[in-house]
Amino acid sequence: MFYISIVRHNKDEPIYKQIYRWFQQEILSGRLSADTPLPSKRSLAQTLSVSQNSVLAAYMQLNTEGYIYTIERKGYFVERLEPLSLGASPLLALPESTPQPSYEYIYSFSHMSVDASRFPFKQWYKSEQAATEANRRSWADIDPPAGSQRLRTAISYSVRQMRGVTCQPEQIIIGASTQVLLQQLTQLLGPDRSYALENPGYQRIRQMLEQNGERTELLSVDNQGLQTEALQQQKTINTVIVTPSHQMPVGAIMPISRRIQLLNWCYEQTGRYVIEDDYDSEFRYEGDMIPALQSLDHHGRVIYMGTYSKSLLPGLRISYMVLPPDLLDLFHQKCAHLMQTASSLHQQTLAHFIENGEYRKHIRRMSRHYGEVREHLIYEIQDIFGKKAVIQGEKSGLHFLLHVQTHETLPSILHRAALNGLELYGLDRFMKYPKQAPPTLVIGFALLEKEYVSKAVEVLYHSCFP
Repeated sequence: MFYISIVRHNKDEPIYKQIYRWFQQEILSGRLSADTPLPSKRSLAQTLSVSQNSVLAAYMQLNTEGYIYTIERKGYFVERLEPLSLGASPLLALPESTPQPSYEYIYSFSHMSVDASRFPFKQWYKSEQAATEANRRSWADIDPPAGSQRLRTAISYSVRQMRGVTCQPEQIIIGASTQVLLQQLTQLLGPDRSYALENPGYQRIRQMLEQNGERTELLSVDNQGLQTEALQQQKTINTVIVTPSHQMPVGAIMPISRRIQLLNWCYEQTGRYVIEDDYDSEFRYEGDMIPALQSLDHHGRVIYMGTYSKSLLPGLRISYMVLPPDLLDLFHQKCAHLMQTASSLHQQTLAHFIENGEYRKHIRRMSRHYGEVREHLIYEIQDIFGKKAVIQGEKSGLHFLLHVQTHETLPSILHRAALNGLELYGLDRFMKYPKQAPPTLVIGFALLEKEYVSKAVEVLYHSCFP
């Protein structure tokens, strides 16, 4: 008879589990050979002074996992298994990673964040409750690959009013992020694509494309955005990704002359497209809103991409793209099997939030707030830095560039700022091949409060001029 040590009243491992574990180890180690009969439930229960139910539960689990088999009226037997090496082996070590220093930030010039403290959670919760009640019967359903029809309708109206984008709700595809949507878009556009990217520009898009095996070319940016003349010299490029309304990170606004050049380049050959990334176009502080590039396109060659990460909260994970009709047909052919990546509840809540006017109210409130912080920040920088720094790209969005005339290197500035509690980033993170030049800083102001602007600028100055 088998000797099994039973620990009674063990809250972490009940009796049946202990019996199961003992037989499992004996079988895997080979100490119980194939076709060995196991004791009957009654006899093993008597030997161990346990209930038959505990033995039965252990045998059933062993049988389910394939360690033993049963023969009717004969009992349980050990299954024939290949030997499993249980000898000592070195622990699998995780790859070593370079430890990143952690800092306690008091002030932040991060360009990646928004001011969540001013988000209208009360109104959002009301929209969520209304959406929950209105869609009670549909929560068991799965959203179509393109997303909620109600949200797509709300976005089509909103983006027409705020950005001049002309589209039908059916052209809108919703996803959890711009990267997710770009992944889908590259599948639609197919192989043999060569993507032109802004330099400096959003490096995560470049990295994603290159990791997917796509060809990329970097085109320079000046104070008017992407230099469209360079497109004519790159004969293999057939897709361009641009941020024309507020170039990331330079902040340039592409003038109408270059927009026309970009569209004309697109129309010269079939199969050419422009992907317009309109990531933070809701916030403009001087003059009227700049219409989207898509509003000028009458031949279906601009793919418009928007997000609610900057205007609402990054954690909502809702972005969208507007597909031209020919790509929309391809989407239904190639992506009908895809699962929608954005939360159904968030989609319905956002639709209600837009429909009842709360989204427009929030944008107006945040535009006033960000505008006041921006104005105070620019004043303080000009007052403290004087001619030692030049501001660029400050007319819209939630960040601008600061070109500093100092002998300090960018890494030393960033390190000194972090040590003094200031979160700060440089232009180098937007370039594949950073250049050694007078340091340029990316100054985000979404997380700044007006009363802390002066102190934050003082820390910034002493980080650049110790």
